[in-house]
Amino acid sequence: MFKKLIFFFVIVACFSFAVNELEEKFHNAIKTTFNVEKFEVKEIVASAEVNKKLPAKTGDKNLYQIFSEEKSIGYGYLGQAPSMKNVFDYVVLFDNDFVIKKSKVLIYRENYGQQIGTQRWLKQFIGMTPTSEVKYGENVVAISGATISASSMARAVNDVLKTVKILQTENIL
Repeated sequence: MFKKLIFFFVIVACFSFAVNELEEKFHNAIKTTFNVEKFEVKEIVASAEVNKKLPAKTGDKNLYQIFSEEKSIGYGYLGQAPSMKNVFDYVVLFDNDFVIKKSKVLIYRENYGQQIGTQRWLKQFIGMTPTSEVKYGENVVAISGATISASSMARAVNDVLKTVKILQTENIL
């Protein structure tokens, strides 16, 4: 019984560390992208009916409006995408006009394919809008040795852009 209890607490501690690590990296991305020290995030959740239409779902603490000094400074989408054998966490940050300011891989859990986390590759998404279409290998450069993760990130960003467009049409954003 004692061993089970210790095991339970170890699992809970690991999970809370992972959540805290992700939240910390998300907040650091906001601070550096928007050049602010103090900010607040307000979750945006679409109705179940609207969520059915969205390629990138909302409602799981992943879509936020970002405020600094009570003024909106932008939006952020926090998501997960598949890599070769696992998933990675990413964020897409937008200005108030829904132009991508930054995309970033926050936590990558594999030894191969880490090239997708470099700003040199990720900067390709900067400036894209909800009317942009991300096409891996066409307007987004492919990465040899990270094909699965890179194409997955490109699809994820494309899904986020489509989601923002739908949410704008539905007057949620």
